[in-house]
Amino acid sequence: MPIFEYSCQQCGHAFEALVRSTTVPECPSCHSLRLDKKLSVVAKVGGPSSASDPMAAAAMGPCGMCGHPDGPGACALP
Repeated sequence: MPIFEYSCQQCGHAFEALVRSTTVPECPSCHSLRLDKKLSVVAKVGGPSSASDPMAAAAMGPCGMCGHPDGPGACALP
């Protein structure tokens, strides 16, 4: 059963809901069915423990900061 994030179009309430295939989600605040499904962000668990580890730098991306695919300096981080 996946957990989805929603934002209510009627009252603006943001919430998460555990949704089965037969369930129609509704806003817990105003009970509206007019919802926008939000993009969920998934965090990676585990992996290298130190940025000084060569494997950690490779996992973070080309510049070792944010992993921007265009290479070092492309993401404009200082």
